[in-house]
Amino acid sequence: MLQFIDSINDILWSYVIIALLIGCALYFTIRTKGFQFRMLGEMCRVMAGRDAQQNKDSGDKRLGTFQAFAVSLASRVGTGNLAGVASAIFVGGPGAVFWMWMMALLGSATGFVEATLAQLYKRKGKDAFYGGPAYYMETGLGQRWMGVIFSILMILTFGFANNVLQSNVILGSLNTTFGWSKLPVAIIMMVGIMAIIIGGIKRISLVTSYMVPFMAVAYLILAIVIILLNITKIPGVLRLIIDSAFGLRQVGGGVVGLAVMQGIKRGLFSNEAGEGSAPNAAAIADTSHPAKQGLVQALGVFVDTLVICSCTAMIVIISGQYDSGKDGIELTIAALNSLIGPVGVYFITAAVFLFAFTSILGNYFYGENSLRFVTGNDSRKARVWLWVYRAIIALTIVGGAFGSLQDVWVWIDICMGLLTICNLIAIVQLSKHAFFLLDNYKKQRKEGKEPQFHRSMMPQIEKDLEAWD
Repeated sequence: MLQFIDSINDILWSYVIIALLIGCALYFTIRTKGFQFRMLGEMCRVMAGRDAQQNKDSGDKRLGTFQAFAVSLASRVGTGNLAGVASAIFVGGPGAVFWMWMMALLGSATGFVEATLAQLYKRKGKDAFYGGPAYYMETGLGQRWMGVIFSILMILTFGFANNVLQSNVILGSLNTTFGWSKLPVAIIMMVGIMAIIIGGIKRISLVTSYMVPFMAVAYLILAIVIILLNITKIPGVLRLIIDSAFGLRQVGGGVVGLAVMQGIKRGLFSNEAGEGSAPNAAAIADTSHPAKQGLVQALGVFVDTLVICSCTAMIVIISGQYDSGKDGIELTIAALNSLIGPVGVYFITAAVFLFAFTSILGNYFYGENSLRFVTGNDSRKARVWLWVYRAIIALTIVGGAFGSLQDVWVWIDICMGLLTICNLIAIVQLSKHAFFLLDNYKKQRKEGKEPQFHRSMMPQIEKDLEAWD
């Protein structure tokens, strides 16, 4: 059965998803006139602006743009950055890194569109805003059934399969480094995670807003030190990546087709642009204009792939371990061990724990948000289903001690592919609203204003924009 699903998965990725991802990314890049290259400074300005943590000291429970960004980055920055990149190089060769870069550069436009739409169609909750693809499918397209299918896929992918993977990698790395037994550690980790998620999105955002920047900066500093110590090798590394990407030199992996597929597939798993997951976090931000969160999430794609994933790629390729026969996190550990000795093993174990731990928190939130769409927000039935979901989350964390990593990857890939197809179909139809909002934002900035949005600016859909009165 699993072999059949794997075959379907290969066909889906080889023809349908890659074509859709590239086609949509190119279309959005052209329609926005390459905003992701021209407005990089503006993205950083918004990230550091007054909306970033505007409610931090006010007692208001609503969340700022940085807190929403941290939740989405918590899910993005995980085993995909450490194990997924190494696995892509193992299977597709160093050339896979080039295609990851290309998809990030183009895919950030897709990230902008989906995040802006999530902001536009967000809903008002008791303590915070909420929303995401399911909501713009229901309200923007008038297709609730599509939102329900998307939500179920989100629960299966992020709530269950992804969390088994994250837990598996944490437990495997701790077992390899310290010899700790997997099951007791899994139970302790499950208790800690449940204590955080029961506190709701406010507690999740608080934890991730501190842990995510810390772990990202620490890993970045390590990578920079390694690159500086091996600076003479960098031209050769870049040449190897380019040559392998176009089949001029095949090493450590497969042919060009495998490099392209692995680069795009693992790049999507890492930065999630177009998949429809990050918009769930984008919708929770309390900001003055929908395009602001779109810009912040587009920056998130850059941070994830062009910065953090590139750190792992440089470490693996500089070490020369990419054709050693090791895969995933074992390859990353072997690369660091060869470059800086045993201290690298301890560092990567700590990084794996922090990256994957926060990913579980982000993944949980995505699943909960999707569950609330299907069951409703306030009913007694919805609360019962929420506790059932939390119980299953606890089981998936413990299940990471027993699961087969390769089997989990198969399920993740096929669910991720179906999610992406569903989301891209929706955002292509609604993208005109994102383009309007970007133009409106740029117009206000050109006039020297801090962009503000009111639903009366879009009278054709004003009745659907309940959060913007």
